[in-house]
Amino acid sequence: MSSPLYCAWWEVPLSSGATSSSVTAGAAVPAVTPGEPGAPGPAGGGPSPRSFGALGLVLSGCVSVQFGGAVAVSLMPRAGVLGIVALRLVLAAVVLLVACRPALRGHSRADWGTVLVFGAVMAAMNSLFYEAVDRIPLGAGVTLEVLGPLSLSVIASRRLINVLWAACALAGVFLLSGLLGGGAGGLDPVGIAFGLGAALMWATYILFSARTGRRFPQADGLALAMGVGAVLALPLGVAESGAKLLVPSTVGLAFGVAVLSSALPYTFELLALRRLPAATFSVLMSLEPAIAATAGFLILGQAVTVLDAVAIALVIGASVGAVLTQFRTLGRG
Repeated sequence: MSSPLYCAWWEVPLSSGATSSSVTAGAAVPAVTPGEPGAPGPAGGGPSPRSFGALGLVLSGCVSVQFGGAVAVSLMPRAGVLGIVALRLVLAAVVLLVACRPALRGHSRADWGTVLVFGAVMAAMNSLFYEAVDRIPLGAGVTLEVLGPLSLSVIASRRLINVLWAACALAGVFLLSGLLGGGAGGLDPVGIAFGLGAALMWATYILFSARTGRRFPQADGLALAMGVGAVLALPLGVAESGAKLLVPSTVGLAFGVAVLSSALPYTFELLALRRLPAATFSVLMSLEPAIAATAGFLILGQAVTVLDAVAIALVIGASVGAVLTQFRTLGRG
């Protein structure tokens, strides 16, 4: 699963009057000009020690998210897929609501409507993703999920070069499906369908995260939407798992998942976005399928074949190419 904070480089051209600064989920990021931290173009004078520190923060956030996802997969036999989704969202919502203390008054119906849809999308995205990785390897699940933002980037850019990136990503998914034999060797079709559903929800999540960020200050919108997602997911989790959700060891480990997959990466990435060009941030986020495959191997014992590695590399390459194409387009605009 990807982190709760996203640099929506793929959304910028879709909004009239949008700046080329990054847009985070539920967080209002001020506009920046080239040369400032967070600008899409490289700052003059080369990388600074602060930039290298920010690189470490982004990579740490990616590692935290994917290893948190691996721990979540290991918990599914204890409390079921929907049970783990419910625990993660409830505990993450508690952490964010306590940390952000968002105001409940002073918001319009349109504001609340955005938060409600955002929360519903968040619950669906988590549920579909965890259903996917319950059936297919973690690296494959994250690779499929990345197709969501990648598709948005291709659609938003409208440049011919993005046809190449789309073809590259499709080739990676084709290899990953195991239709050629070897590789993933026949991924569960239902798992693939859930993974593609999660990709669609991630693309929707990106659009509503940007919309929420424009309506709410700081991370207030994200915290409120996480609360909505938790309320929607909890009845499903209780129906599937019942009293298993109250086992102290399961709750404790689920709290660790919530921290690893929400609180830590959110903090790391928020700090990094103040120092890094948005393009650099996005390229680093594109590495998540490889990090997920590593986490799956180390924690879950999920082997990665040569063909799997090639498939993941193709999707990562497509994502990185789309990122760089997008920001070069913005730089000329």
